[in-house]
Amino acid sequence: MARLTARRALFAVPVLLVVTFGVFAVAAASPFDPVKAYAGTAALGADQETLDRLRENLGVDRPFTARWWDWLTSALGGDLGQSAVMRQPVAEVIGERLFWSALLCAAAFAAAVLLGTVLGVLAARRPGSLLDRAVTSLAYTLEAAPVFWTALLAVWLFALQLDVLPAGGLTDTGSDQVTFGQVTSHLILPAGVLAVSQLPWFTLYVRQGVGDALAEDPVRGARARGLSERTVLLGHALRSGLLPVLTLIGSRVPELITGALLVETVFSWPGIAAATVEAATSVDFPLLAALATLATAAVLAGNLLADLLYGLADPRVKLNEM
Repeated sequence: MARLTARRALFAVPVLLVVTFGVFAVAAASPFDPVKAYAGTAALGADQETLDRLRENLGVDRPFTARWWDWLTSALGGDLGQSAVMRQPVAEVIGERLFWSALLCAAAFAAAVLLGTVLGVLAARRPGSLLDRAVTSLAYTLEAAPVFWTALLAVWLFALQLDVLPAGGLTDTGSDQVTFGQVTSHLILPAGVLAVSQLPWFTLYVRQGVGDALAEDPVRGARARGLSERTVLLGHALRSGLLPVLTLIGSRVPELITGALLVETVFSWPGIAAATVEAATSVDFPLLAALATLATAAVLAGNLLADLLYGLADPRVKLNEM
C-alpha cells in the first residue's frame, strides 16, 4: 500500500503541473476581461489609460506563462495568491467554503452507496422479477435525468408544494447562528439530489455483481450445504459482488464534483460552486488554478482509494502490480 501510494503521488506531480498550466492557458484565451470584472460598474466610465494601468497593477498584461510560473513557485511555498474578484487570499476563499462542499459530497456519496447497495441486492435476488424490473427501470430513468433538472424538481415538490424542507441556503432566513438542526434540514434536499444523481451507477453495478456471484460455484456449493439464503447472500455473494463497485468509486468522483457545483448553485449552498463560477467569469487566474488543482487532487485520491480498497477486499490482487 505504501509503495502504491508513493507511486501515485509521484505520478500526480506532472498531472497537477499540466492541469495548472492548462488553466492559465485557457483563461488567457478566454473572451472575458479580468480588468472589467475586477472594476465592475466603474469600468463602464473609465478611460483606456485607467484600464491599462489597472491591467498592469493586476499583472494580467504579462504572458500567461510568466503568471503561471509565479503562481506555481508561490504555491509551492504555501502562498496560493490573491483572488482579485473575491478581494481576499485564495487560501481563505477555499478554506471558508471547502468544508461545506466536502460535507455535501460525503453525505450524498454515502447515501448513494448504501441505498444503491440495498436496491442492487434486492434486484439481484430474483432476476427478471417485478422488483428487479422496477429497480432497473428506475435506475436507467434517473441515470438519464440531468442533475439540475432533478434539483429544480425537488425544490418545486418538497419546498414549494409540500413545504416540508427549505428551498436553499445553509440556515433559516433571519437566523444569525449556524446550528446543527438547521444545517441538517437544509442539507437533506441538496445531498438527496446529488445522491440520486449517483444512485443508478451503484445500483446497476451491485445488481450485476451480486447476480453474477449468485451463479458461481462457491455460492451454489454454499446453498447445497444447506446454508440459509441470508447467509449465502450476505456472507458469500455480496462480498464478491461488491468488488466491481470499489472500482466505481474513483470513476464517479469527477461527476460527483461536477454535480456538486450544479447542486450548490441551485440550492445556494455555501460551497465552492459560487467561487468557481466567479473565478471562471472573472478570469481569476490564482483562484482558478487552485480550484482546478483541488478538483484534480480529489479525482486522483478517489482513484487511489478505489485501488486500495479493491486490493484489501480481494487478496488475489497484488497492489504492487497496480
